[in-house]
Amino acid sequence: MSAVWEEAVAEYEQQESSARVQNSMKIEREDHKLEKRLCREVGRAIVDFNMIEEGDKVMVCVSGGKDSYAMLDILLKLQKRAPINFELVAVNLDQKQPGFPEHVLPEYLSKLGVPFHIENQDTYSIVKRVIPEGKTLCSLCSRLRRGILYRVAGELGCTKVALGHHRDDMLQTFFLNMFFAAKLKGMPPKLVSDDGKNVVIRPMAYVTEKDLTRWAQVREFPIIPCTLCGSQENLQRKQVGNMLREWEKKFPGRLENMFASLQNIVPSHLMDNKRHDFKAIKATGVADADGDKAFDPEEFREPALPGLSVVGITSR
Repeated sequence: MSAVWEEAVAEYEQQESSARVQNSMKIEREDHKLEKRLCREVGRAIVDFNMIEEGDKVMVCVSGGKDSYAMLDILLKLQKRAPINFELVAVNLDQKQPGFPEHVLPEYLSKLGVPFHIENQDTYSIVKRVIPEGKTLCSLCSRLRRGILYRVAGELGCTKVALGHHRDDMLQTFFLNMFFAAKLKGMPPKLVSDDGKNVVIRPMAYVTEKDLTRWAQVREFPIIPCTLCGSQENLQRKQVGNMLREWEKKFPGRLENMFASLQNIVPSHLMDNKRHDFKAIKATGVADADGDKAFDPEEFREPALPGLSVVGITSR
């Protein structure tokens, strides 16, 4: 009887070992697919918006969060296989937040072998002193951080400043501007900074946050929590982010459609007189396939937004 049990146990252990190997291989394949997708999407954004050019020195802003870690990681991979030559220098602004583990980033960047610079500026004390308790810290913190990083970019001779914003950040910004600033304005993938001296790029414009979250787990980045904006739970951006995640859960594919709409703008079908000369419109007698089909009902493939219904509007 004992021999039968020993045989059964051995067979079970063999099956378990085989299952673990297969599972490990499956995870490895999924991780490889994720890496290829991240490199492809970052590379596509760089090409689409001419973000990085021959001879550029790119300042990669690294905060200690998953997004900036991933941006640096992917840019280093692309640098090895890019058809052009460009430099990368990682820059972190140590804002002197209490408990900030200042050794983590230097140790991590040293192991990577990437050139880096740590800028020490006590913006934390300024923000906490100026902003009343309970108020949003982001605005002042962002302005201070931006000014310092632009100055450092000049001092280091950088031609581009790379920020780690991703697709979901860009969608959130679009809705924040719509809801709270009454503007159809988003977060561009490339722009000239407000001081006129720097070109700012967002190489992860096409990358989803869920992919970055997974990649951070795969790569085991040493994440450093933010004790300023990251600790405020009632920020408008967080509320909008929750709304978008809920939409994506209920209606898969909606975020892709919304993001695509940012690249398919029709000014003649909005209401901004500064972008389209409505006053000068006259009948031309020439058919236009893109003209407004005023009496045709709108057709939408997606369900209506939660709490809203799409109705047909007819004129009388």
